[in-house]
Amino acid sequence: MTTGRLHAFRIAAFVTLFAVAGCSGSKTATFVDVEGFGPDQIYERGEYEMDRGRFADAAFFFSEVERLYPYSEWAQRAMMMQAYAHHENRAYDETRAVAQRFIDFYPAEEDAAYAQFLIGLSYYDQIADVGRDQKITRQALQAFRIVIEQYPDSEYARSANLKFDLAFDHLAGKEMEVGRYYLGRKNFAAAINRFRNVVESFQTTTHTAEALHRLVEAYLSLGLTDQAQTAGAILGHNFQSTEWYESSYKLLTDQGLKPRLTGTGWLQKVHRQVLKGQWL
Repeated sequence: MTTGRLHAFRIAAFVTLFAVAGCSGSKTATFVDVEGFGPDQIYERGEYEMDRGRFADAAFFFSEVERLYPYSEWAQRAMMMQAYAHHENRAYDETRAVAQRFIDFYPAEEDAAYAQFLIGLSYYDQIADVGRDQKITRQALQAFRIVIEQYPDSEYARSANLKFDLAFDHLAGKEMEVGRYYLGRKNFAAAINRFRNVVESFQTTTHTAEALHRLVEAYLSLGLTDQAQTAGAILGHNFQSTEWYESSYKLLTDQGLKPRLTGTGWLQKVHRQVLKGQWL
């Protein structure tokens, strides 16, 4: 075959590659035989599908680059794009599998930071409302922590920090929901355990002020006035301008009490940390 005819044949083959599966718009990939095509051609077809929002097809073509040319530079690029395409297609298990494979194969590459961030994001996007099991939330926190600790100078560290805080707040919200459930059913000991966990383990979240107020409620219901007053004192020191402090102050003063450090227990330790600037 002459050089001119060979060139024409390759152009025709490339056009054919782009013509196949062009109507697919579902979440399921349309499988195409790409044997004989170069890695750049298959990769470009993946980009073509990405641009048109056909993410399953895009992931398929990027995976074919990796399969047919496993040790090429194109394979490395295609693996990362494959993970991204899966995420856009909300195929989260596949996203994590490919991203982790990239980290395992190319741990020193700059894109390893993005691969780890994508793992965290795939969990984060699956976080349900606070009424459900929070295993996914904890997995998101763990994945984002790796980005923050192992890739602190990467462009994804700031976003990982932000999403870590949001997921952390979400987890505290779950504790609050359970605590309110117990409080409403007058299971005060169980409620206190949940609110204590928020105060001790989630003190940087938006739920801390309410948790302290609920502790005042629960301790007063049990007649444990020293603990209620101390919880009120911590609330007043850190959140005096909030509605939660106003409510707690009224609960205490209605019983002839006031927010102040008194007695012994875990809240006294928290109060000492507050005064030393070691809390919040």
